[in-house]
Amino acid sequence: MTASHSDSLVVLFGATAGAYGAKLGSDERELILLVWQVVDLPSKKVGTLHKSLVKADNLDLSDQCREVSGLTPEGLGKAEPLDRVLQQFSQLVSSDLKVLGRSSYTLCSDGQLLIRQVLHPETSKKNFLLSDCFYSFYDLRKEFHTCYPSSAPVKDQTIKTMAEYLGLGTDETEEDFGVWQVKTMVAIIFSMLSESCNHIFTEPETVKYKYETGPCKSETVDSETVIRARGLPWQSSDQDIARFFKGLNIAKGGVALCLNAQGRRNGEALVRFVNSEQRDLALERHKHHMGSRYIEVYKATGEEFLKIAGGTSNEVAQFLSKENQVIIRMRGLPFTATQEDVLGFLGPECPVTGGKEGLLFVKYPDGRPTGDAFVLFSCEEYAQNALKKHKEILGKRYIELFRSTAAEVQQVLNRYMSTPLIPTLPTPIIPVIPPPYTIATGSIRDCVRLRGLPYTAGIDDILEFMGDATADIKPHGVHMVLNQQGRPSGDAFIQMKSADKAFMVAQKCHKKMMKDRYVEVFQCSGEEMNFVLMGGTLNRSGLSPPPCKLPCLSPPAYAAFQTAAVIPAEAALYQPQALLPTTRAPQASAAAPPAVTYYPAQAAQLYMNYTAYYPSPPVSPTTVGYIAAPPGAVAAAAAATATHTPILPQPGALVRMQGLPYNTGMKEILSFFQGYQYAPDDYNGLIQLSDQARSVLQAPKEWVCL
Repeated sequence: MTASHSDSLVVLFGATAGAYGAKLGSDERELILLVWQVVDLPSKKVGTLHKSLVKADNLDLSDQCREVSGLTPEGLGKAEPLDRVLQQFSQLVSSDLKVLGRSSYTLCSDGQLLIRQVLHPETSKKNFLLSDCFYSFYDLRKEFHTCYPSSAPVKDQTIKTMAEYLGLGTDETEEDFGVWQVKTMVAIIFSMLSESCNHIFTEPETVKYKYETGPCKSETVDSETVIRARGLPWQSSDQDIARFFKGLNIAKGGVALCLNAQGRRNGEALVRFVNSEQRDLALERHKHHMGSRYIEVYKATGEEFLKIAGGTSNEVAQFLSKENQVIIRMRGLPFTATQEDVLGFLGPECPVTGGKEGLLFVKYPDGRPTGDAFVLFSCEEYAQNALKKHKEILGKRYIELFRSTAAEVQQVLNRYMSTPLIPTLPTPIIPVIPPPYTIATGSIRDCVRLRGLPYTAGIDDILEFMGDATADIKPHGVHMVLNQQGRPSGDAFIQMKSADKAFMVAQKCHKKMMKDRYVEVFQCSGEEMNFVLMGGTLNRSGLSPPPCKLPCLSPPAYAAFQTAAVIPAEAALYQPQALLPTTRAPQASAAAPPAVTYYPAQAAQLYMNYTAYYPSPPVSPTTVGYIAAPPGAVAAAAAATATHTPILPQPGALVRMQGLPYNTGMKEILSFFQGYQYAPDDYNGLIQLSDQARSVLQAPKEWVCL
């Protein structure tokens, strides 16, 4: 009997300082034991059995390891480190092969864990290479099940169950740990080679030498092959992720780095493996470390992977047609930069593959440059030379350079090209006319501020915290303050029916416990409340105004790429007027839109007014992300609100400005548009203007600038 790759097998067994059996390698513990023996298949002869202890960096053995192996830290402290043991392994195997008259061999292990989950990850972290023999091996469990189809499934097989199936009378207690396992594996192999079975070892398992880059060309992706890795360093590349999963076979172009709404990496990646078996092994690396950070690994779907890595345009397909290229992303390019400028910036020490054909500028749908570009290099050396130019100057701007991937190229191009020139509102929402109530704006201290709420606290928790004082809360008088991610900030404001009620609540509930935290309760006025809701601060030193000169109009959404609204689904949104401080009462006008409260499709509940905290809005009012209602509800509401005046002006009345200096105020913007006409009446329909702001806007005008 001969194997397709060699005439000899090297039966290999190992153990780590941690988990044993089905969980081998899942806890990142180091290898502490290797046992092996050469088996000549044609003659059915064996070489010398070798057992070698391995000195780990951390000699703290788990209880299971101590119990099963009988090894001690003292004994391991005298052993050789892993790199020396692997050198001895190669020398001793070569010596045994010469005695048997053979020259080549293939490893044979009990399952996949020792090779894929222990040896490859550990040597990768310790920065030394494994010899070629560790990239091809036979899985004895699979070979056994192929030879004996009626035996237990592969995942349930162990050395002991295989021996029992064959009726091999071996006693595990008679031999040292590791020696019994290797001897029993050799006996199982000889049984498979007998005339009754005549098994041939022909299809070894393989480990990929390196990750292959390239575009995703599949129309469908099996969800059983995809995982999501979370907590990655922001500068990590696809090669870094492939190294984290060293020993497992990732599909070609199977690493897709995820981007956030601003087009930057968010610390997550979707990874596609060649089969479900590899994916299951990847899940066992949950909370393994990349440097000093632990990485979370979860299941994902094929649809999620295609959403990130699929949808290649002709331009991207042509750019990525040159395979096995190193991709570098350039960010912050001047909008006037040309291909010649970029090639000159990179210089002759890092030539671009194909010259100008190796450059891909990212543009908006109307052809305007975004300041991003992707560059191809034929080798790692050229890419490293390019990365040394990180933050060097081109024109008057410094340029950032990062490693990138084919999936990131597709994702960035897809997102920018799908961004509409004039963002539109999502599905209409149901307008409901509220009862006559408003957020107080005067100096009467009839409000209280709750600070230090648990982040999991909801409206019901606050009402329970207030106790009997709940009856003195104004209708819709609870305002949860959200942070810039749309999550609770730990603050809330409550409007009471009178200043006396607010004083009593502050005295009674101050530093009262809610769940496992004490909550501070302060009495404040409606004006102070509005300052905080608009991004100002309220402390013992008094009021600090919001950082923005104009009131906040935008709810929590970024316009760079369209995203779903981050306001909780059970929350109710009020029109912007209800959230803004005002210095004078709004004057009645036939052109002014009526006060409208927007609720989700389900019936709105009392005290469910969530207020978004966005002190410096990064988007225009046309990117509002309201809560969408079902189509049936929209149709029913349309008939009841046929005469309703929309809050926002008609399309075409707004101009969006990007790239403004952070200290730009309203006067600077109006000065920029000097000579054009704009409409304060429309502007007044959006926000309540102070006397100073109103004096700047001269009527009559024709359009509005925000």
